Amino acid sequence: MLSKAPRAVRVLHNLWRQIHLEAWPLFGFGSVCFLSLAFLDFAEDLHEGETFLLDRNLLLALRGGRPEGAPIGPRWLPGVAIDLTSLGSTSVLTLITLATVGYLLTDKNWRSALLVLIAVCGGALLTTLFKELMARPRPDIVLHLVKVTNPSFPSGHAANSAATYLTLGALLAQVNEGRRAKIYLVGLAVIITLMIGVTRIYLGVHWPSDVIAGWCLGSAWALFCWLCGDWLKRAGRIVSGGS
Repeated sequence: MLSKAPRAVRVLHNLWRQIHLEAWPLFGFGSVCFLSLAFLDFAEDLHEGETFLLDRNLLLALRGGRPEGAPIGPRWLPGVAIDLTSLGSTSVLTLITLATVGYLLTDKNWRSALLVLIAVCGGALLTTLFKELMARPRPDIVLHLVKVTNPSFPSGHAANSAATYLTLGALLAQVNEGRRAKIYLVGLAVIITLMIGVTRIYLGVHWPSDVIAGWCLGSAWALFCWLCGDWLKRAGRIVSGGS
């Protein structure tokens, strides 16, 4: 039946068959982030200052309602949050990126190495650009548990970790044949990205809307790079796998 369908329908059907096992979690995660950010923007348009109130209330709730209070939870939790948040730092992401690119180049997998570099570097540039354009101050209603200096919106940790880990998760899923393994790899990338973003709020260095915006930007960029890489591979413009 499909062979009699219009060529455009067949192309879309084949594309969906290729990406649905590997990229559907990215579609879902990006959609959730986009809708969340759209909701925050909609709320701000309807009620002046509403978004800031939501941000403020959540930050205060994590400090037991007291601006000078300690973070809620057991005493060891802030230390764990600091450890986890470092997974989204520039140093760690750079190390992971260089290690991944180096491995791919030793295997002569030029396409995947280029994809990783574009995704990570492009995501970092976009994040920096938006930070400078928006110039949103960091939260000042609670104590920061880690040192920060640059603008707040969007969260660089959230955006850059999404661009890096989601790209790597999709890349590993692409070369893995098992369906469960594909879901596990991309799902793990999503979980790591979520944890990093949540720690930024818990540590008091970002408004919740900063983190949501970072997730939206990073996941959308990762998906865009994945689709571009897949298109270039199909078009024969990028050769991979030792060729």
